[in-house]
Amino acid sequence: MLIRRKRGWEIPESRATPEAVFLNRREILAAAGGLGLATALPRFAHAEEDPSAGLYPAQRNPRYTIERDVTPEKINAHYNNFYEYSTDKDLADAAQALKVRPWTIQFSGLVEAEKTVDIDDLLKAMKLEERVYRHRCVEAWSMTVPWTGFPLADLVAYAKPLGSAKYIQMETFLDPAMAPGQNQPFYPWPYIEGLTMAEANNELAFMVTGAYGKPLLKQMGAPIRLHTPWKYGFKSIKSIVRVSFVEERPINFWQQLQSSEYGFWANVNPDVPHPRWSQASETVIGTRERIPTRIYNGYGEFVAGLYKGLESEPLFM
Repeated sequence: MLIRRKRGWEIPESRATPEAVFLNRREILAAAGGLGLATALPRFAHAEEDPSAGLYPAQRNPRYTIERDVTPEKINAHYNNFYEYSTDKDLADAAQALKVRPWTIQFSGLVEAEKTVDIDDLLKAMKLEERVYRHRCVEAWSMTVPWTGFPLADLVAYAKPLGSAKYIQMETFLDPAMAPGQNQPFYPWPYIEGLTMAEANNELAFMVTGAYGKPLLKQMGAPIRLHTPWKYGFKSIKSIVRVSFVEERPINFWQQLQSSEYGFWANVNPDVPHPRWSQASETVIGTRERIPTRIYNGYGEFVAGLYKGLESEPLFM
């Protein structure tokens, strides 16, 4: 007889909040009613305190437009995954403990010269633009966000990796005093993610430093995060402090935690279910509309060619 022992991070399904109840609660709180959420948003903006505030808003790139409405900022600001602060989506208050200045990023591994760069110096070296992208979570919900930032390919060029580098590995901060979620021993901190060099140089891969025409909110992963819109959202690492170029494929945070459910590639595919739920459709946060999920989250024309010849790999989970 097979006996399955629950891990410390798992909860019984009987204790899980039903999706309809959870989403309804979030949308009630997100409404501009008497609960105060609409007035809470400016408390998180802090644009006047951010040294990079003068760089925003950036010009929108018309190449990356989609048919969906943008998710209102007041909803996005209170619907985030950031396990360093909470496993609950409404973690905005807790995330205000994140100190985003001073902030440096270390470039290491297979590069011409290792270096550490201040975030504001890096921003000055890049040309910022706005892109409207879909965001598809592996939990089967989605948003549409106007991100500001610069192509990951520009960051790769800035780092000057060696030809022997096959992967780019990113790492978030490790500071349990600042981020109480990092005191949970069953999580493999710090958060790590990786892409192939071909994925990193794809035009869609985007380093995000702002959203909604302002510097990035802390709960969204300030001051710099990744967004790869054809992949499930857990690939989009937040609050990055180290970028390394390596020969071996990185084992990301969720692979370390549960490799039978999460893999390296994590490309969106409605026909490949998560072991515990379907990926055929998604709930649009803010409207509760249930819509069909699209292969590669609708970005196949940009990225499908990256995976030719890799059909034997588990590309979608």
